[in-house]
Amino acid sequence: MEIPLARYQSIRLDEIRDSSSNPKVFNFPRKFSSRGRRWKNPFGRISCSSVVQGLKPKPKLKPEPIRIVVEESKDQILDDTQIRKSGVRICSQIEKLVLCNRFREAFELFEILEIRCSFKVGVSTYDALVEACIRLKSIRCVKRVYGFMMSNGFEPEKYMMNRILLMHVKCGMIIDARRLFDEMPERNLFSYNSIISGFVNFGNYVEAFELFKLMWEELSDCETHTFAVMLRASAGLGSVYVGKQLHVCALKLGVVDNTFVSCGLIDMYSKCGDIEDARCAFESMPEKTTVAWNNIIAGYALHGYSEEALCLLYEMRDSGVAMDQFTLSIMIRISTRLAKLELTKQAHASLIRSGFESEIVANTALVDFYSKWGRVDTARYVFDKLPRKNIISWNALMGGYANHGRGTDAVRLFERMIAAKVAPNHVTFLAVLSACAYSGLSEQGWEIFLSMSEVHGIKPRAMHYSCMIELLGRDGLLDEAIAFIRRAPLKTTVNMWAALLNACRMQGNLELGRVVAEKLYGMGPEKLGNYVVLYNMYNSMGKTAEAAGVLETLESKGLSMMPACTWVEVGDQTHSFLSGDRFDSYNETVKREIYQKVDELIEEIYEYGYLAEEKNLLPDVDEKEEERVGRYHSEKLAIAYGLMNTPEWNPLQITQNHRICKDCHKVVEFISLITGREMVVRDASRFHHFKEGKCSCGGYW
Repeated sequence: MEIPLARYQSIRLDEIRDSSSNPKVFNFPRKFSSRGRRWKNPFGRISCSSVVQGLKPKPKLKPEPIRIVVEESKDQILDDTQIRKSGVRICSQIEKLVLCNRFREAFELFEILEIRCSFKVGVSTYDALVEACIRLKSIRCVKRVYGFMMSNGFEPEKYMMNRILLMHVKCGMIIDARRLFDEMPERNLFSYNSIISGFVNFGNYVEAFELFKLMWEELSDCETHTFAVMLRASAGLGSVYVGKQLHVCALKLGVVDNTFVSCGLIDMYSKCGDIEDARCAFESMPEKTTVAWNNIIAGYALHGYSEEALCLLYEMRDSGVAMDQFTLSIMIRISTRLAKLELTKQAHASLIRSGFESEIVANTALVDFYSKWGRVDTARYVFDKLPRKNIISWNALMGGYANHGRGTDAVRLFERMIAAKVAPNHVTFLAVLSACAYSGLSEQGWEIFLSMSEVHGIKPRAMHYSCMIELLGRDGLLDEAIAFIRRAPLKTTVNMWAALLNACRMQGNLELGRVVAEKLYGMGPEKLGNYVVLYNMYNSMGKTAEAAGVLETLESKGLSMMPACTWVEVGDQTHSFLSGDRFDSYNETVKREIYQKVDELIEEIYEYGYLAEEKNLLPDVDEKEEERVGRYHSEKLAIAYGLMNTPEWNPLQITQNHRICKDCHKVVEFISLITGREMVVRDASRFHHFKEGKCSCGGYW
């Protein structure tokens, strides 16, 4: 018998609920639903075997009344065996999750153990939980695990005690770690190494040495790792005497040839200022590793031996030792100090080839270099490419914008940093306030200055007050600047008064400048720059007698003005120039060409409206030299040589040991206009980025 599909549309819901009591209703096999497209209409006509066989439906039973019997339910009660099996499974899962580096999921399972304290946990599970705490560096997790151990009566042996000690050290709980260390019934080298490393990492070097002495008294033994850590502690204390004692101990134990100990010795001697002993330790190494090269090069660079550091860098390259990201970072920092643009480009290319494009240390050094040497847009490109930025990266780019007079860009970057939830520090505010001072952004500068303490909880320092004094001086508010200094809740510094003295020079306030200069003489009698500013101020106003008095004061103190010198980079070579004809490193033909180029440039800019300053002022050059050198100042000679020997699309990079004079500043502005060349001049005051006849300083320096 065939039953049409319409028959099932009249079946009630209570008939469908129990298919076993009604033979006319049944469940269809799943294969019909999964392969339905083989049938045109699979449910069109359906045969029911119950109807075919003439079977009657089972009579419907009457529902019995519900009886509520109060008795103890045994379904939820588990015996001890079931509890034990459940606990074993949870512990096994925790160990597997930790092995797969899924630490947070492991602690989610650990929560079950915490709720049911009756589970017995083995040593392997505790070890896995300790490893999870170390990897997560979570103090909360450490307290949970250690508290669970104590509440369950766990008595760790020596191995687990050392692991628990290491867990506290790695998670920064150094006080609790010291308490555990003191309570340990038996200690070995691992115990001492863990606690000593913890104190060294926290900067408590004295406590580390106390523990080191205790270890010698208790164990009379030491490992190479311990020596390396203690050498780091000596470097932190800056005590070469203690470091040499460790060196002697390492020699007696015969571990001085160990790579870690040798590298530690180089680092210790370098940071303690003994670069010669650092070089001896380096040369005595049987095999020089990349870390050893990095340490000795960084040591030379740290103490200002940039040329020697560069030579060592070339030796490292020629020796065939692989350079890592730290080597390239050191190379960039040396280039920053020596203004080696080509060397930095090589380092940048090596970073890309080596796959270190996202490495934060080296790329931050790149941002710093490009920011300091006129390539601010390139610095921004490198900065934007960084997937992860630290506060140093933000500060480097912000400082670059400040140095090049791009105050608006610096303020925008500061606002973007705040929006990115990056906490600013003192250097951040110094960079952004300097940018506001250099660009004359008074309103933004004061708003940011006030937000330091009110919003960010950072107390302004003297360097921040100096920026605000310069900002007031730029606006001509000298009286307000004096009042600001007197109201400052800190001791006034030389830089604060120097900023006011420079403002007096730019505003032509001779009387106030004389008072400020007297203040500076008492605070920094050996600082040449203060005398130079006052000398220039007198000279610019025709006060020749007062200017001569400043020179006499200099002579009486044994000070003298350095000759003006300017450097220009051409290719990978740096060329230096003195004012006048005092550059003997060039032959007469080259000198003649340089003078001719200067004359041509001066004649051409006269046609564009250039007028020489009536009272030409070379800030760091005395009066006799000023008269002798005439129009051939060192800046003009260096620019002429650079224009002759560099391609038109390449910006000129000029470095000076003095503050650029007004006449040269005006000349460079006109030269940048007529030649279409960008020129970055770094003088003793700040950066000057000349482009299309304008300077980034806005005429205030």
